[in-house]
This record gives sequence, structure tokens and C-alpha cells, in this order.
Amino acid sequence: MAAQDVLGQTARLASSSALLQVLFRVVTFGLNAFTLRYLSRELIGVVNVRLTLLYSTVVFLAREAFRRACLSGSAKRNWTKTINLLWLTVPLGVFWSLILGLVWLHLLEVPDPSVVPHYQAGVVAFGLSAIIELLGEPFWVLAQAHLFVRLKVIAESLSVVSKCILMVTLVILYPHWGLYIFSLAQLLYVSVLVLCYVIYFVMFLGSPEATKKSFPVARVKALLPSFVEDETFVNWKEARLTWSFFKQSFLKQILTEGERYVMTFLNVLNFGDQGVYDIVNNLGSLVARFIFLPIEESFYVFFAKVLERGKTVKDQKQDDVAMAANVLELLLKLVLLIGLTITVFGYAYSQLALDIYGGSMLSSGTGPDLLRCYSLYVLFLAVNGVTECFTSALMCKEEVDRYNFVMLALSFIFLCISYFLTHWYGSVGFILANCFNMGIRIAHSTHYIYHFFRESPHRPLMGLLPSPALLLVYIISALLTACSEVLFCCDKGWMARLIHVSTGALCLAATLVTMFFSETKLIHFVRSQ
Repeated sequence: MAAQDVLGQTARLASSSALLQVLFRVVTFGLNAFTLRYLSRELIGVVNVRLTLLYSTVVFLAREAFRRACLSGSAKRNWTKTINLLWLTVPLGVFWSLILGLVWLHLLEVPDPSVVPHYQAGVVAFGLSAIIELLGEPFWVLAQAHLFVRLKVIAESLSVVSKCILMVTLVILYPHWGLYIFSLAQLLYVSVLVLCYVIYFVMFLGSPEATKKSFPVARVKALLPSFVEDETFVNWKEARLTWSFFKQSFLKQILTEGERYVMTFLNVLNFGDQGVYDIVNNLGSLVARFIFLPIEESFYVFFAKVLERGKTVKDQKQDDVAMAANVLELLLKLVLLIGLTITVFGYAYSQLALDIYGGSMLSSGTGPDLLRCYSLYVLFLAVNGVTECFTSALMCKEEVDRYNFVMLALSFIFLCISYFLTHWYGSVGFILANCFNMGIRIAHSTHYIYHFFRESPHRPLMGLLPSPALLLVYIISALLTACSEVLFCCDKGWMARLIHVSTGALCLAATLVTMFFSETKLIHFVRSQ
């Protein structure tokens, strides 16, 4: 497939994934606002922090390394061996579910049954849901490698909608069921997700459309583990790369979910405070999750297909290098401007947003400071997502192994900083520690990118420099909106709030107009995709 075609399909995959993330985040946003009126914040804290952490840890450790390794390189490969390798995620998921389930049941603090009933059933259900989701991993990787955009949109949309309908129904009718509600909804979500992928491939394989596309898998039976005579069960090159990525993914999970591990294992916050932190975290991560994560996932596939892993810039096809450099520069500029916009305007409108969303329970205390810090953290997330997806797509096995040592040291430092900052600054300390963590990871990735392109005429890191005019508008907007918050927000009535919102809208409009005229190359890139 030509690089230009890959770029076009990747952009469509990214935009579709972004729309899905909008759906997921908006649904979570609405569900939190809804459940706050029916359930205790302690129950929400246990579900959204502890049980979700169990599920995400099992899934991440069991499949992340396999996804990275099996999506690298061309889609033209021995898919029988790749599928065999992907099925190993299931026994690995069973192993992690059993080990972590025992830890969650017997080594961690058990919530008060009168406040959070049916905790044991919740642990079993969330561990089981992780195993069920892993049953669809070969189907997911095959679809992602061949850029089946519509399948992903339909499958994940149906699963989210099904989960929401069941959860809302049970919360209204049986609020006393406690964790049974979330357990049943989680099991329904993963079951619908896996079934959608299975049903699609059952119908697709052997069809005229599959034949026309010369799809590498001809029968449904070929999607099951199988032995090939006189050949190895798996591709050992992919297996060794998977092991390298596994060591890295273990550390990356600690860095990504570090604050939840600190909350879960060190008990620095009670379940109620964990609930408030998670609600604010979900609100703050709306844009980060539905824009930055799809871009990272989709353009990882683009860079992995266009450039060859482990080769220097001189050994690559120069046309592909030029395209990759141009796309990387514009992606960096895009996420940087989105991050700066959120940081500038998020500072002055955090308290108002929380007051509208959750009332005084969220807008008083540490809630506003949490969301302000998260607005800054979004900027770090934005840049790290793109730089790290490029380096992950290009690093050879030896470079991945070296990076693992860096991640190991960083994991230890991050956990120590999280612990101490939380004792000093409360839940705000988690956000500050995450900013430090992302800053170090950005430094490593930009260093790799600089050295990769050093012997070429391309300088994609220039995408991290906004135009002077736009930078000036950001500074003026930050000052004006901060003054507006002091004068008009948030206990001076709705008219004062309206003036505050109008001030922000005018500043945002000025920022977008300046962006449109000063970043013409970026505007053309976004329009063309």
C-alpha cells in the first residue's frame, strides 16, 4: 500500500476513533453526573479507581506488548503465526486475573459492606471481563492492521450504548445492588464488543468482498490457533519483539496509572476522596482521551507502515521519510495548539465547570485546583502522545530494551514523587507528579527524534514552536480570563457568570482567528485529511 494511501486511511481511522472517544467520554461524563444523584461517592471511587484499575491492568499487561509487536511492519506476513501469537494473550490474561484478583481480595483494604456492598463479586466480575475481552484480540489486531474503520466504530458504539442502557436501568430500579450494577454492565460491555468482531469476521471471511481484497485469512477456522507442519508455532522475531515490548508495557502501565496504584496500595486517600478525584480526572481528560489517544493509536500504525523499524534515516526510502517528517511536524503542531488552548482557558474556567457539573461538592475544596492542574497536564499529554508513538514505531529491539531501563528508573522516581507530593498537597500532588513523569518521557522521545532526523534535511521538532503572534494572543487571553474569573466567578450570580463566559468566548475566537491566519500549513493539513 502506498504511503499516501496509508496516510489517508490512518487519518480516517484517527477521526473515527476520535468520534468514538467523544462518545465514550461524554457517556462517562453524563453517567458520573447521573450516578452522583443516586449512589455514594465512595461506591463511585471503588468502581472507577480500584475495580477499573484491576481490569485495565490485566488487559494492558496481557495484550499491549502483543499489539505493538503484531502491528509493526507490513500487513503482508504469515498471519497464521501472528494469530497463534495473539492467542497467547488469553492464558496470560487468566494468569494476571488470578494473581491480581487474589491481591485485590486479600491484600488490599476491603470497603465497608454497608457503604460499598458486594465488593468480592465486583472483583471477580471485572477480572472475568478482562479475560472475555482478550478472546477478541486476534480479531481486533487483524481489523486494525487492515484499517477496518467501520467495524471498530460499530463494535465499540454498540458495546458502550448497551452498557449505558443496562447501568442506567439498574441504578434507577435497584440502587441497593451496589457493585452488582457495575459488574453486570461491565460484563455486557465486553461481551457485546467481542461478539461484534466475531460476527463480522464470520460473515466477511469467504465473502466476495474478502476475495476481491485478497484478504490474507480465508476461513474462520484460520482465526483459531493452529500448527503448521515443519514450521514453528509462532514467528520468533515477533515473539522476541513482544517480550521487549512487554517489559516496557509493564513499566508504562505503572507510569500511566501510577496515581491509581498509589491510591489503591498506599491508602493516601479515602474512597470518597478517590471518587471526587476520579470524577475531576474524567472531566479533565475529556479532550485528552477523545483526541490525543486516537491520534497516537492511529498514527503509530502510519509510522510503523511507512518507515522500517531499526533502520537509520539514510537507509529508509527518502520519499517516505519526507512524508513521515512532514506528518510528524504537523501532528506536533496540532496537539501543541490544542494543549495550549486547554491550558490557557482551563485555568480560568475550572471552578465554573465543576460548579455546573456537580454543584458545591466538586466546586468547593480541592476540585478547582485539581482541574486547573489537569489543564496543564493535558499539554504534557498532548506532546508525549505523538512523540512516543513515533519512537515506539521506529525503535529496534535493542533500543526498546535500553528504553526499558530508563522506564524502570522513571517508574521508581514517579511513585516516590507521587507519594510525597500527595502527602504535601493532597490529590493535586498526583497531577504534579504526572506532569514530571510526562516531561521526562517527552525529553527522551524528542532526543530520539532529533537524532533520527539529524542526518536528513527534515526538522519535525519545529512543530513544537507556535508562531509569535499566536503565542502573544495566548498570553493576553490567559491574563484577561484570569481577571474575569476574579471579578465575575462564581458566587456573584448568573449574570456575572455570563459575562465571564462571554469574555472567554471572545478570547477563544481571537485565538482561533489568529491560528487560522498564522498556521496556514497546519490548517491545510487538517482540511486535506
